[in-house]
Amino acid sequence: MSYEKVTQVKSRAIIGLKQTLKAMKNGEVDEVYVANDAAQHITKKVVDLANTLDIPCYHVDSMKDLGVACGIDVGASTVAIKR
Repeated sequence: MSYEKVTQVKSRAIIGLKQTLKAMKNGEVDEVYVANDAAQHITKKVVDLANTLDIPCYHVDSMKDLGVACGIDVGASTVAIKR
């Protein structure tokens, strides 16, 4: 389900850790997707900030599949969906 939602709104997707964190801090994000196979020390910042800001945070299995859902050729550890 999560991959399909990302695919449907990929024009509003923010891909990657730095961009996701920046958009979250600026109040531009509706929800966040985090790949379970990404390094936890990377994704922990996004998950913690999402909890602090009450942004829904969804976990998906694969960085590769998350990247494909976003239309990129590499894996994505985090993806945020803009409002």
